[in-house]
Amino acid sequence: MSADHPTLPPVRLRADAELARDALAAPLLADAARLARWAGPDTRVDAGGELVDEQLPAAAEALGLPADEEGELRAGDAWRLAVDTGLVEVEDGEAADGDGEDVPGRAAPGENLALLTGGSPRDVLALWLDGFDAVFADAVAPVLDDLDRLLDEDGEIDVDALDWDPEAEAEFLEGVLGNLYLLTVSEGGAGEGPVPLPALAASMVVPDDMGEPTDDVLEQVSDAMMRLDEQFRLLEPIGLVEYQPLDEALMVEEGEEPAVSVDDEDVTRYGMVRLTPLGLYGVRARMLEAGVAAPAVGDLADKGADALLDGIAGYPEAAAREETVAWLAGRDALGAARELLHAARGSDPGSPLRRLHCQQTLSLVGPEAEPAVREVLDDAELGGLARVWLAERGAADVPAPPESMIFWLAIDTIAAQLDAEGDLEELQELIEGLTGRHGGFFEAAWRVEHPATGEVLEAMGRLHRDKGAAKEARKAAFKARSRAGS
Repeated sequence: MSADHPTLPPVRLRADAELARDALAAPLLADAARLARWAGPDTRVDAGGELVDEQLPAAAEALGLPADEEGELRAGDAWRLAVDTGLVEVEDGEAADGDGEDVPGRAAPGENLALLTGGSPRDVLALWLDGFDAVFADAVAPVLDDLDRLLDEDGEIDVDALDWDPEAEAEFLEGVLGNLYLLTVSEGGAGEGPVPLPALAASMVVPDDMGEPTDDVLEQVSDAMMRLDEQFRLLEPIGLVEYQPLDEALMVEEGEEPAVSVDDEDVTRYGMVRLTPLGLYGVRARMLEAGVAAPAVGDLADKGADALLDGIAGYPEAAAREETVAWLAGRDALGAARELLHAARGSDPGSPLRRLHCQQTLSLVGPEAEPAVREVLDDAELGGLARVWLAERGAADVPAPPESMIFWLAIDTIAAQLDAEGDLEELQELIEGLTGRHGGFFEAAWRVEHPATGEVLEAMGRLHRDKGAAKEARKAAFKARSRAGS
């Protein structure tokens, strides 16, 4: 009875044009574009394409920054992004051999710079995604606090001494961003609000089945928070997140007292982070590239009715309605109704929920759909929902359904609700209402020729709050399964 549903709820993305404006306004990309326009014949780079030290003060000034250490660091970050995204093209310099001097390379505006002003929103977003990839790589790179200790005899970095697993680091940050994405798009989750950094770190460290975390696990959470604090500081300038950093007053060595009074109850002091609308777009793009099913509202608007009814099977109610409204907007009512009814047929495990979504979608269609609905009045699978649709609109000449259709529709409806995993109390009321309206319901129900009859009656036995009725349901379920197996 259960069909495969998407593992992630659908996300509501802003229009490409709005996201592209956000991308252009991201501080790091904006700085990179300014440096790309600043680059010219006198710009010099080293063997790795970085600006030579003598150029950094001028680059900082081009960004309107003071030519101090912080300004030069920011200019260096922006320059690297400009190179990584093709906003700047560099001809690498050459490192000197022996006692010779380094030969600086040159730089000039790259072809991609024109895309920022003359490209489509998709062009801008593609370039921003390249920038996000570059910043992500920086965020998972090792921190070289003690460079001298890491150099080998030839002056090269000894990678083995780093104690750094690039795949594990990338997997950790991907997992954190995935959890943040899920909290943002889930009903009852954080929504557009910020998530406390400790909760995000704990989601990656604390086992799901652990009650009270051990001291060792709490220490791992603290270490993860320190890593994430550094990583989110790097990811914020590209526009991926809005981040309130960890309060530095909390970062004291064990046994030391903080310099100022610290309120341990104020969770915001431990860091708060939220994905921006652009961040939602970026994280989803990475998940899609990795093969993760990450639907977005509007994805199904240009698909067939079969894709619509299957696709919204795991959507929350509001998102499903929004998706169906978008799907109907581009179609005439009569043709849409015929396509929906055709797609609703079937005896596969997902067909009851498909018919429920068909009925809900048809409720949004106007009276122009009536001819298509009347065409299926004699259909064993669709005749019941067709009569419901006509009755709700006060249509004349609606034939009474045969008793077999009434009970078939009852089984199909409960099967759909079970698959939808909706409100338990509402399902109990539906079950008790059906059995209360129809005397001898279970005696008739076990004979219904529906693939889910046995499962539905078994579920009714679990959910019915009247013990006598629940017992009847279990007996009927046994009869239905025996009949199906004979």
